[in-house]
Amino acid sequence: MDHQRLAQLLFPDITTTPEDIEKMYPPRNLPEGAKVTRMAPSPTGFMHLGNLFSAIVGERLAHQSNGVFFLRIEDTDLKRAVEGGVEKIINVFNHYGLNFDEGATIDGDNGAYGPYRQRQRANIYQTFAKQLVERGLAYPCFCTEEELTEMREKQQEMKINFGYYGEWAKCRNLSFEEIEANIKAGKPYVLRFRSEGDPNKRFTHHDLVKGDIELPENDQDIVLLKSDGIPTYHFAHVVDDHLMQTTHVVRGEEWLATLNIHLQLFRTMGWKAPKYVHTAQLMKMDGGSKRKLSKRKDPELALDFYNAEGYPVPSVLEYLMTLLNSNFEDWRMANPTAPMNDFQFTTKKMSNSGSLFDIDKLKDVSKNTISVMSADEVYNEVTTWAKDFDQQLYNLLTADEQKAKAIFAIGRGGAKPRKDLAVWSEVKDYVAFFYEELFTPATEYPENISKEDTLAILNQYKGIYSAADDGEVWFNKVREMGEALGFAGKPKDYKKNPDQFKGHVGDVSQVIRLAITGRTNSPDLCSVMQILGEETCQRRLSQAIETVSR
Repeated sequence: MDHQRLAQLLFPDITTTPEDIEKMYPPRNLPEGAKVTRMAPSPTGFMHLGNLFSAIVGERLAHQSNGVFFLRIEDTDLKRAVEGGVEKIINVFNHYGLNFDEGATIDGDNGAYGPYRQRQRANIYQTFAKQLVERGLAYPCFCTEEELTEMREKQQEMKINFGYYGEWAKCRNLSFEEIEANIKAGKPYVLRFRSEGDPNKRFTHHDLVKGDIELPENDQDIVLLKSDGIPTYHFAHVVDDHLMQTTHVVRGEEWLATLNIHLQLFRTMGWKAPKYVHTAQLMKMDGGSKRKLSKRKDPELALDFYNAEGYPVPSVLEYLMTLLNSNFEDWRMANPTAPMNDFQFTTKKMSNSGSLFDIDKLKDVSKNTISVMSADEVYNEVTTWAKDFDQQLYNLLTADEQKAKAIFAIGRGGAKPRKDLAVWSEVKDYVAFFYEELFTPATEYPENISKEDTLAILNQYKGIYSAADDGEVWFNKVREMGEALGFAGKPKDYKKNPDQFKGHVGDVSQVIRLAITGRTNSPDLCSVMQILGEETCQRRLSQAIETVSR
């Protein structure tokens, strides 16, 4: 067959050559060892944890090496694209502080290696596809969906590999005249790769996570261009990663199944393949077994979940880093306040099996993250979140910024900061007793303290409390009052001789705590009462006396 003639028949409007395209993408001026990585999501409107998982790897590899991290939008499948999908992708990555050096933006493109949206690169793909036709390595396929379905069913009956290959590749050896007649008849077609691979032959590839893996050669005549002239992922990413000079491709291990196709395409095009980093799948425990996180079953797979719940961005990033590098937790313990980006990320410490996602572990990490924030940082983070997700909380906090920051300052700082909060959605309950709109008085008091003693504690304390008391004076008053009522001044004294006391000073303060906060657990009670002020505290003590007296 005259392949030159066929190429002209299929691509009459393509006048550019591969050499013309190559000139548009000159070598990057980067320091030695610099890595070029990319994120290349589809604008489906669903951003999931796996996107963020891979993005962290790509961003760290690029920026630790003074390289380039760019965003490319893989929008070749219009059936999956949704309106606003690109904006959502960009906003999500901005939210997580994973800043791209170049690529697609909401307003267009930023960078010299675009366009960064694949549908805008059709001429580029078709130029290289035309070259493959000229070399006899691509051909048009006119098989209908019905014919392909029938073929798969026969293959299934015969229990052989599915696919378009060998004797099953009906259009592989059509004559030029047959092809021309089909095109003139208006038959739609796709462009397929003419594979010369032998699946009985195997080769070894080194993956930066999986190590050396053995793969069969590809014999499938995969689709390069769909009937609308837009490429499949297989062809598009090979062309793009070559031209954009991607050095490392970070993606999920589900792509390992087609890695032999991609490596074959790079070899066929005469291009050096990038290094591949196939990240382990995110798993979770379900009963006694592990399974892959599911869009249908697991709300925590969607990144929207973390925003709605109010997980601070650093908490999510820190937790994912514990899954990505096995030595990160030890580093964090040794460097509790250092920025996460000071950690030297490496693919050598990545798991080559499934990474177990544990929401409880994430919450523990988040408690640590929040505990080292300043009161100002907590206030800013909480109000930003509440403005979108809890208007009442937002109004309460912003009505008196100084009060809110004083609340968040309790127990903050020092060697052992409090770890009450894991997510911002817990803040409303945490601060509820500071605001009359949210306060719920206690209706029950400790059973180990008689009604008479409870009333005595409340009445006597009501008479001696002063908002001017500091922590030491406050505690001494409580202890002395308790001792006068028959309670041990120290818990250890009560433990030694329980028959000699009604209880200990902790029981006394617990009665006061219930009256003031309505709960058995709270931050430092003296600090709480100072923020509430004497008028509020006296009123709540009176209400408690009334409740207990009923």
